[in-house]
Amino acid sequence: MFFYYLMPVIFILGILAIAFEDVIRINKAATAVGMSILLWLIFLLNAEHFFELAPHANLDMLRATFPALGEVPASELAFEFIEFKLVRGLGDVATTLFFVLGSMAIIEIIDSHGGFGVISQSIRAGRLRKLLWTLSVITFFMSVLLGNLATVIVMIAIARKLVPERTTRLIFSSMIIIASNAGGSWSPIGDVTTLLLWTGGNVSALHQMSSLVLPAMAMLLVPLTCATFMLPKEAVAEPVVADDTAMPGVSPKTRKTVLYVGLGSLALVPVLQTLIQLPPFMGVLLGLVALWAITDRKYAESDDEAMQNLRVHRAFARVDVSTVFFFLGILMSVQALIVTGQLGILANFLSDTFSNENTIAVVLGILSSFLDNVALVSATMGMYPLAEAGAFVADSSFWTLLAYCAVCGGSILIIGSAAGVTVMGMEKISFGYYFKRFTPIVLLGFFAGVLVYSLLF
Repeated sequence: MFFYYLMPVIFILGILAIAFEDVIRINKAATAVGMSILLWLIFLLNAEHFFELAPHANLDMLRATFPALGEVPASELAFEFIEFKLVRGLGDVATTLFFVLGSMAIIEIIDSHGGFGVISQSIRAGRLRKLLWTLSVITFFMSVLLGNLATVIVMIAIARKLVPERTTRLIFSSMIIIASNAGGSWSPIGDVTTLLLWTGGNVSALHQMSSLVLPAMAMLLVPLTCATFMLPKEAVAEPVVADDTAMPGVSPKTRKTVLYVGLGSLALVPVLQTLIQLPPFMGVLLGLVALWAITDRKYAESDDEAMQNLRVHRAFARVDVSTVFFFLGILMSVQALIVTGQLGILANFLSDTFSNENTIAVVLGILSSFLDNVALVSATMGMYPLAEAGAFVADSSFWTLLAYCAVCGGSILIIGSAAGVTVMGMEKISFGYYFKRFTPIVLLGFFAGVLVYSLLF
């Protein structure tokens, strides 16, 4: 009994440790992986007791199908079943991890070739208010393809060139966080949480994009309108400076080729999945293979070490592998709580507390302002398995609204999303600054999006 209740305590403590990574000074990837190992270890060492407390439906079905297994000791049968669930859970998680790794590699290749400089050079600086709208709208649509995390890194680099004055740039940086999360909420590849819902079959790509584009726009426009008045009316931005991100020796044609192939391959991922059922991680890897072939053909005969660093196999060394390990730890931790039936208990509690499923989605969205939304959505998917009918059927209002709330709710506090934490570190934005100036208007935008969705559906 003690170990059964110890597992959710460990999970909650792990999530808090991840949220306060800067305070305890332990990388969140190490915390997540360590948490997952500890949860599965407790489960394995106490397998028989866990199944006595909460007999698993699959285990009962297994015994009913094969009566001879009834004579097998419970401890042995439970251990084999847990090992099977561990391996199967790792297989499910691996599809998400390979998608994340492949997309990160594509973005790194585009960036190393100076491809994003093509975008920055196309922006014409003018009045600050107009520039704020321009960068926010670009961020909104760019995050649909690149994902919100990669988008904020690119857009902050552009904002630094166009708005060198730091006090003013904090407003731009905060709006970039909000716009990236709003844009990521209506794309199946815009955020890791929407990716989980899409690959898990909870929401289809076309349904998500058509249902959430207008709520996401409301989420963007309300805080953007308010933030506009934080800037002086007649203030003018600095002119665009020449881009210096391109590697010497990379021609403009090559930069554009890498940019278009990379972005095009990301855009085709949901299309290929819809048309021919190609798994998303294979779609991303297909685009990576295309860039691999292009860069190998381009630089294979070059003796310049800088040119060799632009090839794909060198780019992997610059990919943030700790992020991949973080997702591994979170998703495998949630898998442990699913198999033990603990998330089912939480699901029953939420259902008893809130009579409407959409209310549960909104509450989870608000929780994502300070809890990791990847863990939150993954846990929710474990709490409410897909059903053939009812509130939890694929493309239901619950799953669609959850996609919006989990991502956009992360903008309520600056620590609520990976994009927010990244910009917080890059621009040294304080929690208090964002909380005082942007949290109130983000809340208005968040509920405006919920209202738009409720009126439409």
